[in-house]
Amino acid sequence: MREDLIHPFGDHAHWTEGFRFDFYDRARDLCGLMEIVLRPNTSTKEMFCHLMMPDGSVVGVRDSVPFDRPTLETKGLRFDMLGPEKRWEIGFIGGMDRTTERKMKRSHVELELEFDALSEVFDYRSCESWQGEHIPGRVASEHLAQVGRLRGRLSTGLDEFEIDSLGERSHSWGVTDWAAPIGRTRLACQFSETHALNVTRLATAEEIVEAGFVFQDGRNVPVIRTDLNVNADFSRNIKSFDMTLHDAEGNSHKVFGSIMKKVDVHHMSPDGKSMATVNETLARYTIAGKNGYGIAEFLQRTE
Repeated sequence: MREDLIHPFGDHAHWTEGFRFDFYDRARDLCGLMEIVLRPNTSTKEMFCHLMMPDGSVVGVRDSVPFDRPTLETKGLRFDMLGPEKRWEIGFIGGMDRTTERKMKRSHVELELEFDALSEVFDYRSCESWQGEHIPGRVASEHLAQVGRLRGRLSTGLDEFEIDSLGERSHSWGVTDWAAPIGRTRLACQFSETHALNVTRLATAEEIVEAGFVFQDGRNVPVIRTDLNVNADFSRNIKSFDMTLHDAEGNSHKVFGSIMKKVDVHHMSPDGKSMATVNETLARYTIAGKNGYGIAEFLQRTE
């Protein structure tokens, strides 16, 4: 792993740098979310890896260790860049908890994947609303995203899978406080090797900040506005959503989404006074009669 991928640390106590991969294998109904976050100024390195399985169970682990050096390897999870902004290797070996509605058991998991880029890297600063003074001060201000194909294998002790899927990777850095936004929505879908979308929408007390892109015909086109409606039940569980994406070339994209599976991840604010819950969901997206799949992430803050 090349350490020059990691940016110089900022001075803020809660400066972070995070790398993440998501995938969904349609043929096997298998979804994966993997992330490593460096927090050098609080001497912490965090990771999580969650696999939403075909039988409805979740196999996952989330942990942290003292920060030692700026490498993307911790608690059995590792990310290695094989080609600049093009190819990555993802691996995990270790224990995970397998959770069903009724019980939890420990599983030995081995995961090997290769990520091959399908799109160019998209820099969120290509979107006007994501620039400079518009960014909320405690949210990572630098963000890159890229569409790709992931292939490899997974063993959970009970199951063996050969994986061939679409997905994406992201890379962000800056000062991060998950409890700073009132709400945060990240929507990412892959319809095919040549058609995908990625949108993030941040709501603060002062404004709404939106950014993202539509990947189509080999090009990333920035999104300039998102009209989003979210439907939830009485327990605030997101069930579906619809949105219209307005891109920088004057096109509108009407998208419908329905939630298929969910994992909740909890984040405490730096001052310990509030909690943010991130609903990490797998969603089915529909655009112009065409179905795709990807992650729909909803942050809800609780005081």
